[in-house]
Parts: sequence; structure tokens; C-alpha cells
Amino acid sequence: MGIIIRRAGERGRTRLPWLDGRHTFSFGEYHDPHFMGFGALRVINDDRVAPAGGFSPHPHRDMEIVTIVLQGALAHKDSLGHGSVIRPGDVQRMSAGRGIVHSEFNASETEPVHLLQIWIHPRERRLEPGYEQKALGPMPPGVRVLVTPDGHDGSLSMQAEARILGALAGVDAPARVAITPGRIAWVHVVEGAGELIAAGERVALGEADGAGVRGATELELVGAPSVSAIIFEVVER
Repeated sequence: MGIIIRRAGERGRTRLPWLDGRHTFSFGEYHDPHFMGFGALRVINDDRVAPAGGFSPHPHRDMEIVTIVLQGALAHKDSLGHGSVIRPGDVQRMSAGRGIVHSEFNASETEPVHLLQIWIHPRERRLEPGYEQKALGPMPPGVRVLVTPDGHDGSLSMQAEARILGALAGVDAPARVAITPGRIAWVHVVEGAGELIAAGERVALGEADGAGVRGATELELVGAPSVSAIIFEVVER
């Protein structure tokens, strides 16, 4: 119960000539038995890809994969025939289901791209693969739903019992999120600094810090002076 803190500097790291990747949870060759995921949330990768660099075609199965570009532009292609460029303000969801192959490359020859890639376990295995991308625009103050099971309020849909929300809070304008009974939440700070108030605790968070919350019915973010974050509400596994 309470809040689990994951500081930015404690995350795993992958360094390649074209990639600087930070891993909130165990991923690839990085393994931490204490951070194997958080409920149905399996991966948060914070990747910076050099100009023209990227991930060549590779397969996925039985995972909901959400990509949010923070800076630059990311080119996507997959075995379902989709080809697109993801930019700041866009959200992409790919349902791997029975199997999908995709590639992701920096769309620029001169500028880096900074992105978050999130993996969430689906509600069941062997589902139909799928793809969706929307331009949601800049994050307004407060809370906005980004991805939900049913795509309500203009959000993308996914085949998982989870919600992904964006939050932007100031000193005098906190962002509050009601947590669905029986679910848990993870907060990833995108930019700025602030405080997270939940489960009877209050903790300070800075850029790229993460925090897991169990046993709370609501969480609140307060900027110091401002903070933007992605909030994941998921089921336990």
C-alpha cells in the first residue's frame, strides 16, 4: 500500500550509437527483480533516438503498445500496412494480438526524437492485431484521457482494462484523478516538478521520476511551479 518511488537516475539504461534508452521496468538486457512492471503495466521506455536512427522490423505478440512522442518525429511502418509519422501531440496505439511486425525510425536526418513507449498487458491473449493514431494536440491544464478501453471522450481505444491520462498542474491549479476501485496507478513525470498526493502520503517528483500508487481512491498532482505527467491506471496481475 502507499507510494513506490522510482527516481529517474535509478532506471535501467541502454546505450547504442543511435539510442539512449531509459527503462522504468526490466526490459531487454536490463533486469531488476524489484521492477518487473506494475500490475498490467509492463514497460515504460524513455527513448532518445539519433537522427536517421531507429528500430528495424521486429515482432510483438499479446501486448498493447502505446507511443507518445515528446520531441521530434517518429516514422512507423507495420505488417498491417500502416505507415505514419508520430509527432508531439499525437498518440499511437498498436495492438500486437496474435502477432505484428513493425519498425520505428527517427523521421529526421538532422534532429533527434524523444519518445515514450508503453506496454500494457491486454485483457486476453490472441486478440486481433490493430492500430490507431490520433492528433490530440497540446496538453491543456488539468487532466485529459488519452487511451481507454472504449475510446470515450475522444481518446484512443485499447484492448486492456486500463486508462492512460495526461495531466498538467500548477501551484494553484492541481490535477486530480479519481482511481477506479480495485485498480492501481503509476505516474511518470514528463516535464517540470511537483508533488504527488495519494494514499495519505505526499512526495516530491522531478522530471522523469515515476511513482506507483496502491490503496488510493484519488491522486493529486501539484506543480512546483508546474508539472506535466502521464498517469496509468491498471489492474493488478
